[in-house]
Amino acid sequence: VQLVESGGGAVQAGGSLRLHCAASGLPSACMAWFRQAPGKGRAKIASLYTISSIADYADSVKGRFTISQDKAKNTLYLQMDKLKPEDTGMYYCAAHSGGPLWLGCAGADFGVWGQGTQVTVS
Repeated sequence: VQLVESGGGAVQAGGSLRLHCAASGLPSACMAWFRQAPGKGRAKIASLYTISSIADYADSVKGRFTISQDKAKNTLYLQMDKLKPEDTGMYYCAAHSGGPLWLGCAGADFGVWGQGTQVTVS
């Protein structure tokens, strides 16, 4: 699997952006978006169990961000609304590359990563 993110940019607080993650290769059972804020580690903000489209969100983005997929296009999305300055960072798409997952994304091993796309909120 190879992942390529796009859709980042600069936006004012309160605005919206939609990130795209185009995947090639075999589909993964679980995919996620991670964010790395300046000077901080990478943190998972949203995940999607692609088999049943069950989504999970970090508290910091719950109610503002929506993760979704288009299976026909093999693309993962992250719709980001009501953006805040603290949402600034590099956003990475990741795919589970381990064994079968039967109970959602619990225990997912995110071994495949995209190159990231920058989001800046001022």
